[in-house]
Amino acid sequence: MTALLAAAALMLSAGCSSDGGAGAAAGRDGAASRPAAPSATAGGPSETAPPAKGSVKVAATLTRGLKSPWGLAALPGGDLLVSSRDEGTITRVDAETGKQTVIGSVPGVAPAGEGGLMGLAVSPGFASDQLVYAYFTTASDNRVARMLYDERKPAGQQLGAPDTILRGIPKGRIHNGGRIAFGPDGMLYAGTGEAGEPGLAQDRESLGGKILRMTPDGRPVHGNPSADSVVYSYGHRNVQGLAWDSQKRLWASEFGQNTWDELNLIEPGGNYGWPDAEGRAGKAGLVDPVAQWRTDEASPSGIAYAAGSIWMAGLRGERLWRIPLAGTEPSAAPQAFLEEEYGRLRTVLPVAGTAGGADLWLVTSETDNRGTPEAGDDRILRLTVE
Repeated sequence: MTALLAAAALMLSAGCSSDGGAGAAAGRDGAASRPAAPSATAGGPSETAPPAKGSVKVAATLTRGLKSPWGLAALPGGDLLVSSRDEGTITRVDAETGKQTVIGSVPGVAPAGEGGLMGLAVSPGFASDQLVYAYFTTASDNRVARMLYDERKPAGQQLGAPDTILRGIPKGRIHNGGRIAFGPDGMLYAGTGEAGEPGLAQDRESLGGKILRMTPDGRPVHGNPSADSVVYSYGHRNVQGLAWDSQKRLWASEFGQNTWDELNLIEPGGNYGWPDAEGRAGKAGLVDPVAQWRTDEASPSGIAYAAGSIWMAGLRGERLWRIPLAGTEPSAAPQAFLEEEYGRLRTVLPVAGTAGGADLWLVTSETDNRGTPEAGDDRILRLTVE
């Protein structure tokens, strides 16, 4: 690997990274046909690396006063749905005015520690089926359910009863994973954690410490590593970020323990090492991360792909990382933005319809019992990025 790529892989400084510790903050105003699994190495010769140095501008604060926001999903018209981890509610946010409307509560959510109502996803067929998907913690497990969203009903009563499509994901006070997203293949992906039991990550019969791939009905997909399993990759400690690049390759962010947080390029059936490895290990049979950070500089949650780069929200690190890509490798050293300006950062999502995905929504996470909330927290920011 060249010196440039080595620089891209290593960041400085250490500490424990489950969901990230508290830190000071300042300046916060501102079913298709079940296709085969995509290959991480597939790509076209036309891929061009973005500039080594990028930029971030906070264009606007869309809304304020959110409580423990976690998941974020865009409706077809551009408005946003945001989950409250601790309150178990889903709120619609007008993408122009920032007006908040609680559309309903999700029954059965049992918030505790890092668990609660977490990831959200909107069905690819939302225009016809009106389905919203959620990943949440119950008294017994983590699970994925879908609900009918009927905006004709009164505010607070617009969600139908949850239809559980996958249950039995291990739960704990820590490491519940929680991110869900529909991939370019129309399948639903979920990042899970090992619930504080490291051995689950290597147990291929367990749903903990994995990336899962399933049909919109929660069934295993033809092309998964095992035909009768939703397990897509394993050996993960706590996955909370999922994103696809322009060549439909899947990337995931992962919390380390004491030394290295990770950005991984996901291969079907890949073993990402936990608990036998944290960060780059160079061990046969294990997939090394593409980039890694000291845990006090990242504690990564959500990621997004825009303008040729992966953008990674940091909780304990209180910053947004840009990782420019040239195919399957960083093309330059990762670059940090917004450091300690808005506190803990939880979720990042491309703004629909912006050229090249060059605008992002960014959700702060100061009201999750680990931050230092100020007036107006938590908030959704609109960023213009290059």
